[in-house]
Amino acid sequence: MMGYYLLAGVIFLVSMLVSGQLKSKFRKYSKVSLQNGMSGKEIAEKMLSDNGIYDVQVVSTPGMLTDHYNPQTKTVNLSEGVYMQRNAAAAAVAAHECGHAVQHATAYNWLQMRSAIVPMVGVASKLSNFVIMAGLILTFSGLAFGNWVFLIGIGLFAMTTVFSFITLPVEYDASNRALAWLQNNNMVNQQEYAGAKDALKWAARTYVVAALGSLATLLYFISLFLGGRD
Repeated sequence: MMGYYLLAGVIFLVSMLVSGQLKSKFRKYSKVSLQNGMSGKEIAEKMLSDNGIYDVQVVSTPGMLTDHYNPQTKTVNLSEGVYMQRNAAAAAVAAHECGHAVQHATAYNWLQMRSAIVPMVGVASKLSNFVIMAGLILTFSGLAFGNWVFLIGIGLFAMTTVFSFITLPVEYDASNRALAWLQNNNMVNQQEYAGAKDALKWAARTYVVAALGSLATLLYFISLFLGGRD
């Protein structure tokens, strides 16, 4: 158990460091003005148009780093720090979110898979911790069926872990599409491209750390279950 707590502590620290680096990179590249003078909104609209996508709307959403693509409403939601800003960070984020819209339009397999399990994962994420705790309490109380309740909870948590790993290729592919479009269409110069690439690299790492943290927790729950059966 001490090994798990040590691993969890390391993952937590790494997560904080990566998150801090992402915010630092975003601030840094927010100071690199785009030579073409385009805003995040304009970048997004042009990338969508260049990919023949005309049924997706670019809208502003409150908060910082709250950018996302919503396939249900077909909207590219850009945070306040991206929507109207004209810098390398805004260009990177706007193009990345449009990368998801392109994935949606081209029926990208990993995005389709992730979208298909979203409803189940939503339910699993809400119930897993409650079911796991209930299973542990029942098991420690000496009730035989507690192990089965615990196992169900582990299964629910496993769904969220699988989801976090399916998310990785989706995010990396969206970044690759964004960077390729920015470069091939001469939307950024060499310095701006380097900044956009660096910012997206750190954004992707937040998903990697989250996936590894979820896997470590899942393995810990499995070890508890197997230990309780001995």
